[in-house]
Amino acid sequence: MEHTGKHALVTGGGTGIGRGIAEALAGAGAEVTITGRRMDVLEEVAATSPRLHPVQMDVAQEASVRDGIAAAAAARGPVQICVANAGIAEGGAFERLSLADWRRTMTINLDGVFLTFQAALATLKAETPARMIVVSSIAGVRGLKGAIPYTATKHGVIGLIRGLSEEYMRRPITFNALCPGYVDTDIVQNQIPGLMRRFDTDEAGAVAAIAKGNRHHRLLQVDETTSAAMWLCSEGARSINGQTIQISGGQV
Repeated sequence: MEHTGKHALVTGGGTGIGRGIAEALAGAGAEVTITGRRMDVLEEVAATSPRLHPVQMDVAQEASVRDGIAAAAAARGPVQICVANAGIAEGGAFERLSLADWRRTMTINLDGVFLTFQAALATLKAETPARMIVVSSIAGVRGLKGAIPYTATKHGVIGLIRGLSEEYMRRPITFNALCPGYVDTDIVQNQIPGLMRRFDTDEAGAVAAIAKGNRHHRLLQVDETTSAAMWLCSEGARSINGQTIQISGGQV
């Protein structure tokens, strides 16, 4: 129960990687605020543990983020563990992207992380230890064809944690990025029907096509990213700062 007495906050905590991290933190004793736009989904997850607390919050809206995190801190204390996980993964050919497409992805994936971290840091006293983690992607360390706005945002959040790690170097706070490859979550599963049509293949063939994006040619499981997050939150990782942890079955 390493995190007993700590308040953790996970954006996008109702599904996929965010849910996995939130449940693991609650299992380690933390009081975990899970945020997202769909309250019904958050409440369903929160019903599984008395340490999971749902807060409806939209990372694309500044007031929603600042008010939501302030309310969570008032209820459960300063945010000592903050996992900025909320994001979207939308693709398309670059020449057909609109400025609205670009700005939507930037607002959610990059501005949302900026707002989340800034609001979480505002809850902390200067001497309070904390862990700030962003869920980036292998797209943050390499180019991803057909997903230019997504790639740009995932590079952007890595720049953000590197800058923050320098700015807060003299305080007991670390900033790190997780860079998973293709994980078996709803985001990946939702791509399968389109790939089946595109490549005229069955479901197994579509899954194999996605899995080729990972060096070991298999989809990652949520717990592989969860375990990395839990290590970064541990006392043993107190000197891991400004780093990108790649989880993709090999070197990217």
